[in-house]
Amino acid sequence: MDQFPALVRSKDRQPVRYLVVDDSIFARKNLTRMIETFGGQVAGEAGDGCTAITEYDRTKPDMVLMDITMPQMEGIEAAERIVRQHPDARVVMVSSVGYQENIVAALQKGARHFVQKPVKPEVLYEVIKYVLGEDATTLVPSTAGAGDAK
Repeated sequence: MDQFPALVRSKDRQPVRYLVVDDSIFARKNLTRMIETFGGQVAGEAGDGCTAITEYDRTKPDMVLMDITMPQMEGIEAAERIVRQHPDARVVMVSSVGYQENIVAALQKGARHFVQKPVKPEVLYEVIKYVLGEDATTLVPSTAGAGDAK
C-alpha cells in the first residue's frame, strides 16, 4: 500500500482519530490499514448504526467512516443522529451502494462526503483532507529525521 504524508490535527499535531463503522470485519480492517498509512489512529469500531452512535459518544473521533447498509440501523440514519447530537461531527459515507439517491440522502442527513467501495486509498486520503480542511495538516519528515509540519 502506498505511503501518504501523515495527516495530523492542526490544533495539537496529534494523529487524526477515526471511528470506523461497517458490518464487514474485512472492510473495517481494510479501512484501518488505510488510516494507519495516513498516520491516523482508530478511536473505535462499530458493526452497526446503533453501536456507531454509542461509540461516537464514547470516543469523540475527529472523523467517522460509515457504511450505509448495516443491520439494526443503517448508516444514513446513524449519521443523521450523530450529526443531530454533534453538529461538528464529520461523517464520510463509505459504501458500495453509491446510487444517486443514497448519496443525496446521506448528504442531506449530514454526511460531509461519499466514497465509493472498493475504496482506493488515494481517493479516501484526498476526501479526508478535504473534509478536515484547515483542521488538519500534513507532516513532512525533515532531513534531520524529526517530523515537521507543512
